[in-house]
Amino acid sequence: MVGGIKSILLCASAAIAACTPTPPTPIVRKEWRTLTSSEKAEYINAVKCILSKPALTPEGSPPAGHGVISRYDNLVYTHIQQTMSVHYVGHFLAWHRLFTATYEKMLRNECGYTGAQPYWDWTLDAADITASPVFDPVTGFGGNGPWVPNDPTAWMPPVPGRTGGGCVVDGPFAGISDMIHLGPGDSLAYNPQCLKRDLAPAFASMYLGMNQTQLTLSQPDFGWFNAVVEGSPSFDASGVHGGGHFGVGGTFGQMGDLNTSPADPIFHLHHANLDRLWWSWQSLNLPARLSDISGPSIIMDPTSPNVTLAWPLSMGVSAPATTVGDVMKIDACGTGGSMCYTYDSLYTLL
Repeated sequence: MVGGIKSILLCASAAIAACTPTPPTPIVRKEWRTLTSSEKAEYINAVKCILSKPALTPEGSPPAGHGVISRYDNLVYTHIQQTMSVHYVGHFLAWHRLFTATYEKMLRNECGYTGAQPYWDWTLDAADITASPVFDPVTGFGGNGPWVPNDPTAWMPPVPGRTGGGCVVDGPFAGISDMIHLGPGDSLAYNPQCLKRDLAPAFASMYLGMNQTQLTLSQPDFGWFNAVVEGSPSFDASGVHGGGHFGVGGTFGQMGDLNTSPADPIFHLHHANLDRLWWSWQSLNLPARLSDISGPSIIMDPTSPNVTLAWPLSMGVSAPATTVGDVMKIDACGTGGSMCYTYDSLYTLL
């Protein structure tokens, strides 16, 4: 009788185990240059796919005459709409972590991409970003645009050392006159444009090197870390965030436009590496830094309410609304958070 009961219990345990779902395994984000040529091609084809898929934005929102045509536009629109509320604030990194993860899921779930979102480790290219594999015309995203003269009437000074500004002339997105439908600036009106780049290698070398990365990584708490990542709006005090945007977009490229910067697919490789830098910093003191969040809730207003783990994050039509606390752990996979990825390597303090 005892043996029979044991057998029943063992069978019951086996049945429960069989019915218990296996926890998901985090996908692994890798540096662009470490991908095989076929992996790079798969990623770029997925980007082209999401550029061609029709938008989900409901009719009438955004306003009539808007340029939200594709699924890619959905995210550009979301970024434009929230630009002034997700930069120079305490939830800057959390919002962009969710933004890049949402894009990653779109590529995988809607376009059949089987990999993870790659990142661009700009510290490897800071000496001369023009030679970076991400700008390769065959296995990368194409390079610079031709020279466009400075506009003497512009309210903002030109990015120091800019070298281009026109439509990209090579790579997978060259010759597409209507790749981008929104902008410049905060304009939501339909405005077909080519992809433009205005590489500024000297500017990039100032802010994307290992010295600036180490300075960022050495900060004692999140408030300081976030402040050093973003730097200031001045070209004389930019951080790694601005170093990537203005180093690639310069004055006339979309990457240099605070509102429409996600229009350049390089955006997501840059922000994946910023996220990798944040996770590297978090990993220096776990679990304490899974709850270390602070900073103003209104752009550059230190008197505004402090951001907390309960602060809401929105991706518009592309993902469910969530909170800062939900994205603090990148490999949670449903256990204390919705993020489910990791990185092949992290930065360490030297």
